[in-house]
Amino acid sequence: MIQINAIGDTCPVPVVKTMNAMKTLSGGGVIETLVDNETSVQNLIRFATNKGCEVHSEQLERHRYKVTITVGAQAGTSEQIAEDAAPIPADRKKNVVVAIASKAMGCGNDELGTALMKGFIYALSQQEELPSTILLYNGGAELSCEGSVSLEDLKEMQSQGVEILTCGTCLNFYGLTDRLAVGEVTNMYSIVEKMTQADLVVKP
Repeated sequence: MIQINAIGDTCPVPVVKTMNAMKTLSGGGVIETLVDNETSVQNLIRFATNKGCEVHSEQLERHRYKVTITVGAQAGTSEQIAEDAAPIPADRKKNVVVAIASKAMGCGNDELGTALMKGFIYALSQQEELPSTILLYNGGAELSCEGSVSLEDLKEMQSQGVEILTCGTCLNFYGLTDRLAVGEVTNMYSIVEKMTQADLVVKP
């Protein structure tokens, strides 16, 4: 049995921790994940169901839940998971570009939007197939600069070959030119070129 403490972790960390634990199983097994909110419970149930696993949840006390996932031998083998997540050959990979125009995700509450963007970039960094390029412009330029809560996730993706490009005009406008901490400076022509040549453009 593998026990995971995800108390205090925000989306999508509980699911990612559970997914990584599942990859370590050599055959069937049981994973118990502790979380502190109903949303995380539902996310874990959905994840386990999509993986073909048995799943059970229970509330232990206020703000404390346990999700138990029983992984079958086939679903749980590291070989099977590796096969399911096998890298796609280079000639079949899509040219995916992620275009981020704000440090917050969506419209509404800025604090919530900032937390959502942090979660989005973290989740992006955990995908089996990473994007080819991440474009950061307007308010999104702050995310590649010193002090960004997403800086380490962006650096990790860059180390795996993801191109991180930040608009130079935007850096200059916000006074961030000297604070760029990951990737390279780009211009609007290159941004347009990257987006028009992409197989898929993702805009959170």
